[in-house]
Amino acid sequence: MSPFRGSVPFTEEWRHFRLARDEAGVLTVTLDRPDKLNALTFESYADLRDLLAELPQRGDTRAVLLRGEGRGFCSGGDVNEIIGATLEMRPDQLLDFTRMTGQVVRAMRECPIPIVAAIHGIAAGAGSVLALAADFRVVARSARFAFLFTKVGLAGADMGAAYLLPRIVGLGHATKLLMLGDTVDAVTADRYGLVSELVEDEELDATAGALARRLAEGPAFALAQTKALLTQELDMSLAASVELEAMTQALLMKSGDYAEFHAAFTGKRPPKWQGR
Repeated sequence: MSPFRGSVPFTEEWRHFRLARDEAGVLTVTLDRPDKLNALTFESYADLRDLLAELPQRGDTRAVLLRGEGRGFCSGGDVNEIIGATLEMRPDQLLDFTRMTGQVVRAMRECPIPIVAAIHGIAAGAGSVLALAADFRVVARSARFAFLFTKVGLAGADMGAAYLLPRIVGLGHATKLLMLGDTVDAVTADRYGLVSELVEDEELDATAGALARRLAEGPAFALAQTKALLTQELDMSLAASVELEAMTQALLMKSGDYAEFHAAFTGKRPPKWQGR
């Protein structure tokens, strides 16, 4: 837990998704509206944003596994609860909403905790961007991706998709996915480079869970710095990147985990990572 706490208590109840934390420190976040293909609401967006901001302060989570209940991962924003409501909103209210959705993605990328998305069935609209913002995407063969914003009359660039997607799949594939909004199957997504690991449907939970546990049991401080550098260096010059990496490595060389590696190596035993 962070030693720097103020007046605001930790949240003990999250009402708009399901949480389960195991002994390794893997927090499974389950989008839990299977009757709506886990469509997002105003409240679930806000809870995701707030959860991701709180997790680094708690000290009880070493990895996050994001999944959907039922037949799919996430079908995007709820058509009735969000799209219908936005038609009645003032411009300032709409800007508050669109900024909030982007804050979820920014929180995912800036959270120092590794995030694994387990994708099956449909990942559409905002659901596809949540998958995109994860550090790892374990994808079942049943999965389908659809960045379908243009198909509802909006820009394909939403929630940071036009920033992240070209950096993962290249500008050509990103242009096709974001402008046409077509649904692509798991094999095509894998060929584009969107998939970290492609698995059979019956292997999805075990494979994604094993990856999350591997991350949770690893050197958390080093993993957090690696994630931060991957995000920060996207827009940096080579000289700035090399300097930032040099400073980071010098910091990590004073970490307990670095010393633990040497002790484990010389003692011919596995390291016991403490994340500090």
